Amino acid sequence: MTFPRGVQAVVFDMDGLLLDTETVYQAAMIEAGQAFGIDFTAATYASMVGKTNPECAVMLRDLYGQSFPVEDYFARTWRDVEALLEAEVRLKTGVMEILDYLDALGVPRAIATSNSRQAVDRYLGRFDLVRRFHAVVAHADVARHKPNPDPYLEAARRLNIDPSLCLALEDSHPGVRAAHAAGMMTIMVPDILDPTEEIEGKCVHVAESLHVVLGLLKAAA
Repeated sequence: MTFPRGVQAVVFDMDGLLLDTETVYQAAMIEAGQAFGIDFTAATYASMVGKTNPECAVMLRDLYGQSFPVEDYFARTWRDVEALLEAEVRLKTGVMEILDYLDALGVPRAIATSNSRQAVDRYLGRFDLVRRFHAVVAHADVARHKPNPDPYLEAARRLNIDPSLCLALEDSHPGVRAAHAAGMMTIMVPDILDPTEEIEGKCVHVAESLHVVLGLLKAAA
């Protein structure tokens, strides 16, 4: 596999790509569902991966009724998430190795996430990783979120690199759609979700880990 163009920058998603957080979010939402008397399943969670909280709120009300106490449900969920992540938040396999390689080559990189900047600083800060990115585009930095291209376009703008020369690394379907719409070369590294035929068509490659992505970058160097 070769890249269609030279990679001059790399833009990373965060949850499920850099951090092993999606399984934590899923477990917390299922447990909160039991407390609120709803049948929130892994499949329900999968349908929400990559979406913003307001989008998930609409989905929850569509599923469980317009009177469902979404704010209370989210408050319970995030309290459980914080407790779980305080106990242990893990980097995905290959994160340090790929960042070390990009450092050695002097390749600029950014984060484009639907999560908040506070979450970026809190979770990546535990590993002293925020400083290793040249830009961070979080939820409040754009008006439109994934699957719209805005987070990736803003990341490219802040890096001062044409989007077509950026490699985007994503684990979710909305994220892949966003990166592809921005004109970036896109690799999906699946976490909770497997790629569909549509998603595969928007990727230059589907890689089982960041170690595989690193191998592709080295082969293209």
